[in-house]
Amino acid sequence: MMVRVETGETDWAARVTRRVLAVPRQGRRVRVVSVEGHSGSGKSTVAERVRRELAESGEPVATLTMEDLYPGWEGLERAPELLRTWVLEPLAEGRPPAWRRYDWELGAFEDRWRSLPEELAGGGTLLVEGCGSGASAVHESIDVLVWVAAPDHLRRARLDSREDADLYAPFRAVWARQEEALYRRDHPRERADLVVDNP
Repeated sequence: MMVRVETGETDWAARVTRRVLAVPRQGRRVRVVSVEGHSGSGKSTVAERVRRELAESGEPVATLTMEDLYPGWEGLERAPELLRTWVLEPLAEGRPPAWRRYDWELGAFEDRWRSLPEELAGGGTLLVEGCGSGASAVHESIDVLVWVAAPDHLRRARLDSREDADLYAPFRAVWARQEEALYRRDHPRERADLVVDNP
């Protein structure tokens, strides 16, 4: 059953954490939580609050941002496949995941392969934060899907106030079109286990 919380509630992060910890892992030691939603909805902020809450509860936890996996400004469609191939399939098969981080300044993936922190070797929770983290391509490998929602006007204001707003501005419409195409096709909001309203 889908649970809905609002970030204005004092215990919202604790409620999300309890829900996450109540969901059994799918035959592996690392529980995978997708934090999905439109640009500007507050996914990074929500993921960080939940990460801290999980850590304070004693759960080993790490965050992987989808920004590391997008192959450029027109790479949203490809990123879920990279997440599946590099991270989720190895986890499901009991192998260590490894991925290459996209260097936005160079416009290419780094040569170096990255891995999960050592503290997750014995199990824990991996938060995967960003657009596409709850796409159909990875749905079967996700234990908990969190959808972060915010009104359009607030999302636009947040995007305008981003530290990298000037760099992001020329690509904003291109990215929005990719988001809309993904969400029309895959409907992650409708499949969410939790909805976090972030007004």
